[in-house]
Amino acid sequence: MIVVRIDESTLAADGTTLYADLAFLVERGQQPIIVAPSADAARTIVKTINRTSDAAVGVSGADAGMLPAAGEGLGAVQTRLLHTLLSAGYIPVVEPLAFGMFGGDVAVHADDVASAVARSMAAQRALFFHENGGVIDSLTQECIAELTPAEALTLADDALLPHDLRAAIRAAALGVRGGVGAADILDGRMAHATIVELLTARHVGTRVMGTVFMS
Repeated sequence: MIVVRIDESTLAADGTTLYADLAFLVERGQQPIIVAPSADAARTIVKTINRTSDAAVGVSGADAGMLPAAGEGLGAVQTRLLHTLLSAGYIPVVEPLAFGMFGGDVAVHADDVASAVARSMAAQRALFFHENGGVIDSLTQECIAELTPAEALTLADDALLPHDLRAAIRAAALGVRGGVGAADILDGRMAHATIVELLTARHVGTRVMGTVFMS
């Protein structure tokens, strides 16, 4: 099972291969969970997938209490609905909205949702799309191929990096520390980025992997 956090730049890209890639993965027995950047984007993703396959189901934090709000973040993800949808062959498309204590929606960062879902579902991989295409080494100006969770968390505190990239780095690191096999930050606008990263030996972004500390 894999979690794919989609960004706005991928959805807006001309000729995106995202939807064809998802169909290809499902045909080969993969079970993707999509985390959208917003509720509106989630609905767009669902409609686009269902034009050809009727396989996508949009879910929010309120559905079956899946994403309970806790303070300024998320509580424990309730995974039963996700397992039910995956076992029936559907692609869950998750809106980044938590279920508040008094019944209202609480906006949460999509990267945090993706990380929490990936940990709770014991995902083999988590992909975080970002237009930077990974983490750039400030000395060499080249993309860093691999980081440990500790290294990634240190970089996530670097105020010189874009805020949204730091959020993706932190989410990837916490995902791996929570049991995810590996987490990758990559540019989803690249042709067949998801397939290349998941099913080939080629590496196209920054991967976080290493010693796992179960939370």
